[in-house]
Amino acid sequence: MSVSVVICAYTLDRWDDLVTAVQSCVDQTLRPDEIVLVIDYNEELKMRAKRELTNARIVSNQSTKGLSGARNTGVVASKGDVIAFLDDDAFAEPEWLEHLVAPMVDQKIAGVGGWIVPNWEGDVARWLPETFYWVLGCSYVGLPSHGSMIRNPIGANMAMRRDVFTLVGGFTSGIGRVGLIPLGCEETELCIRYTTRSPDQRFELARDAIVHHRVPRSRLTWHYFWTRCWAEGLSKAAVTSLVGSGSGLSSERHYVMHALPQEFLSSARSLREQPKTSCIRMALLISGSLITAAGLVRGRVALRRTPISVGADNYELLTTRYVEEEG
Repeated sequence: MSVSVVICAYTLDRWDDLVTAVQSCVDQTLRPDEIVLVIDYNEELKMRAKRELTNARIVSNQSTKGLSGARNTGVVASKGDVIAFLDDDAFAEPEWLEHLVAPMVDQKIAGVGGWIVPNWEGDVARWLPETFYWVLGCSYVGLPSHGSMIRNPIGANMAMRRDVFTLVGGFTSGIGRVGLIPLGCEETELCIRYTTRSPDQRFELARDAIVHHRVPRSRLTWHYFWTRCWAEGLSKAAVTSLVGSGSGLSSERHYVMHALPQEFLSSARSLREQPKTSCIRMALLISGSLITAAGLVRGRVALRRTPISVGADNYELLTTRYVEEEG
């Protein structure tokens, strides 16, 4: 079973992180058969990557601008039976790929999601509820135990069989992140689309497949928090418009009913020992939940007026062949 690692990058601002990400793939106990670095419409970044990142194959995004299109390009350009995805501002522990791919000896496992821990630029943000670590692009309290079946992995650390894309096409453009716009959930929609077609297949969580995702200080602000919650609501509206609320919000219902109340009660119990931190955490639990819900409602209203057009982009990987660049 051959394995390709796909990393997508769009900005020189993350150059040092990108170098670390690529090197962490080289240093794996299970060496990938190839590392494909997709550059999302940034010629300067592409030229520097070609000069300096000789351990990776550098390709240009030949699809829609943004993370979904870049990942689709990476899938088409890669050759592995399994395609692992790593963010450009994350680095993998040495046994990451070994643990991430191991569950796929079971042919009924279509993909695996790993565990993403924050790599804090400064001090640990103890005031941030751990149930809201998804705001940072990290794994959060409320996810199931190791080896559990999951609806979908988190895009910063996941692997999928090529068969997933061959059957249902690629990531849907119009959902995922474009530049600094913090939309997401493209992997959620893809996984639901696949398991609807192949109900005997499943996705699994491997908590021992660990990557470290950089958390800059700029993400530890009220503005980033509320805009990310709002964007998550909009993204969930987009997903549910395509796959329905039953599948699109199944994990979120359990999260809202169990994980959030448990952390709120835990914070309330620690009010005497840590009054300021606990109060902030409780306030963020309430406000973050309300803002996300408001984003969901707003997104649904907007999508009734202008639905997402699921055209050829959704299925382009069924027919697309990557065109190798010269030079």
